[in-house]
Amino acid sequence: MKRLLCSIFPLICVLSVSSGRATMPPAWAIDTLAEDYLAVRETGGFSQRLTMPEALAVQKSFVRKLQPKLGKPVGYKVGLVTREAQQRFGVDAPLRGVLLEKMLLPNQAEVPANFAVRPILEADLVVVVKNKAINDARSIPDVAAQIKEVVAFIELPDSYIATNPPPTGAMLAAGNVGARLGVLGQRLPVRDAAAFAQALANMKVRMVDSTGTELGRGEGRVILDHPLNAVLWLMEELHQAGVKLKAGDLISLGSIKAVPVPAGKSVTVKYEGLPGGPMEATAHFR
Repeated sequence: MKRLLCSIFPLICVLSVSSGRATMPPAWAIDTLAEDYLAVRETGGFSQRLTMPEALAVQKSFVRKLQPKLGKPVGYKVGLVTREAQQRFGVDAPLRGVLLEKMLLPNQAEVPANFAVRPILEADLVVVVKNKAINDARSIPDVAAQIKEVVAFIELPDSYIATNPPPTGAMLAAGNVGARLGVLGQRLPVRDAAAFAQALANMKVRMVDSTGTELGRGEGRVILDHPLNAVLWLMEELHQAGVKLKAGDLISLGSIKAVPVPAGKSVTVKYEGLPGGPMEATAHFR
């Protein structure tokens, strides 16, 4: 699959995860990372510089420590989906994280102003896996045929890792790619997979606050030239880890537009151009 992806879209040629055993930071350091995250305070990261295999091993342990408070895994997020974001963190591929059930809020949710150390608001998009046959997908049409529905999604990640020195991509991966909260909005069932796949790259996304002020806009193609390329990339990553997608998994495809959180206002993200649409998601910040 990797050879196919690289031939179609070189940007998503992934950093190879070596089969060698990762050297983990000490257990107390991962405990501290989890404690800082749950306390919503800045964390200093680790003294050692992590490789990506080490970072993913840390992420697995870190996420396990969050589950008693945040619930079971319900899916995945794909981060750093633009070349600019990757260059900022010194990587040449996206990163993956895990979504836990209590991270996800319903549409029209009220979100406290102090939900994060350094909050970010992203116009994102979630797809819901229809069938485990998605693991055999080799192309965008293959993926589209195994998507049950698309969901408007406001992701609310947290840049909680200390910025001096700037965090590396590996440290970002270790900290679960900043996953903190997200608001699941309206859903559209995927009835015509071909039409859905064709429309997704051209989808228009607009963010407005409660005063009607536009905060930003973008198109679906911002995500790896086509949002479903994020699913193909994720499947390759999970395959290397011996993991497969299953029916009902949620996949956050990546940021189409990111803006600061406007305290004391509401934000609605509107999606236009998808079959059966439009759709939207709204979060209220207090």
